[in-house]
Amino acid sequence: MTFYPGFDIQTSEYPMGFTYGSGVFGPELELRHLDAIRPSLLDPACDGPDPVYAIAMDVGTDDAKDDLVRRNLLYGAVTYAAGSLGVEPVRSQGHVHAVSQSCGSSTGELYEIWSGRAVILMQESDSDDPGRCFAVEAGPGELVVVPPGWAHATISADRTQPLTFGAWCVRDFGFDYTGVRAHGGLAWFPRLGSGTQLDWLRNPAYPISRDLDIHPARDYPDLGLESGVPVYSQYLKDPERMMWVPQPDLRSWAGFVP
Repeated sequence: MTFYPGFDIQTSEYPMGFTYGSGVFGPELELRHLDAIRPSLLDPACDGPDPVYAIAMDVGTDDAKDDLVRRNLLYGAVTYAAGSLGVEPVRSQGHVHAVSQSCGSSTGELYEIWSGRAVILMQESDSDDPGRCFAVEAGPGELVVVPPGWAHATISADRTQPLTFGAWCVRDFGFDYTGVRAHGGLAWFPRLGSGTQLDWLRNPAYPISRDLDIHPARDYPDLGLESGVPVYSQYLKDPERMMWVPQPDLRSWAGFVP
């Protein structure tokens, strides 16, 4: 991987997935197959890599496992196949985080890109009015925050290489696909352009249209995060800085810009 995530985890392409070094734990892999994400694609009948991506939810170092459980924090690792899904880049189908019983609300998510080029597509709502819509571009070592309750999808912007990233979320996570699937996807569809550039097509299934704000990843000093330092290392140094993930009420999200 291009960016070292702070502990010994490596990707493999054949088979797609992860391997764990000494002192690192990780689960059996989940594979997302093409048929599972077809309902949210611009062309549901398209061809593409299968499986599309592999997920290892709950990775980390053995010495921190009990603390992660106690804080209700979960770190996941995801790797995407290279290639494309018809005219679209390889991507997830999009969802909202379901309400977690532990905090009584939807929770946010923190992405850290390890290799490849990512675009995190997000919108304030999965209703007919999607609210503000953002496409945040990120490369290795960069962070992207998705606020609680927002619909979002992760996109690989470079078809020539896999995309790999880590993501912090609440331990009792759940995904709500209802609104996204009812609209056949998020408010904007990404289409492959030249190189790592994407073209964007508005989804007409949303009666209220909103512009798409496209911008690069930013730093998050407002969340106590350091630039260029693996977020896992930041967690080990000061676990409290990550507690807005399982406890979103610790801060106000009104007007938040990802």
